[in-house]
Amino acid sequence: MNTSSKPTWSLRRLHALTAAQINELAGVLVDCVEGGASVSFMHPLTHERAAAFWRGVAQGVAAGERALLVAEDAQGICGTVQLVLAQAENQPHRADLAKMLVHRRMRSQGLGEALMRGAETLARDCGKTLLVLDTITGSTADRLYERLGWVRVGEIPDYALMPRGGLRGTTVFYRLLAS
Repeated sequence: MNTSSKPTWSLRRLHALTAAQINELAGVLVDCVEGGASVSFMHPLTHERAAAFWRGVAQGVAAGERALLVAEDAQGICGTVQLVLAQAENQPHRADLAKMLVHRRMRSQGLGEALMRGAETLARDCGKTLLVLDTITGSTADRLYERLGWVRVGEIPDYALMPRGGLRGTTVFYRLLAS
């Protein structure tokens, strides 16, 4: 946890992404995969492949299908989280929380918690009352979500292939948001 009284980052929602922001987000994603995070990509993840992913996210953000929150420090974007807002016709009340990423230089400073709380506020602002997510069972993120009051639904064994190989279980969580 950050021992100073004031965080060393700021959070903001991006409604469109510039090429520079895509480049910074690609750097965060590459760093997380290099650090062993199971976030849909295998190691080694090239910067270009990561940037291509973020260009796709940018299209979803521009179309209003995704909401993107970023954390920035003096070096640039150091964390991010997304809400997948586009859901089936019978699910306008919910969003999927996805790609909560914190650069390794910012770990253990409270940024993950700040991103999660920011995502919950953003979801409320977008009219959502239910969030769902999945994460690697037993991971740091798994413990964070539980500590923040997310409800554990269950575990799916051997669900995720880790960036350097090996299967791991995934835990599904949900969070009901007070209006």
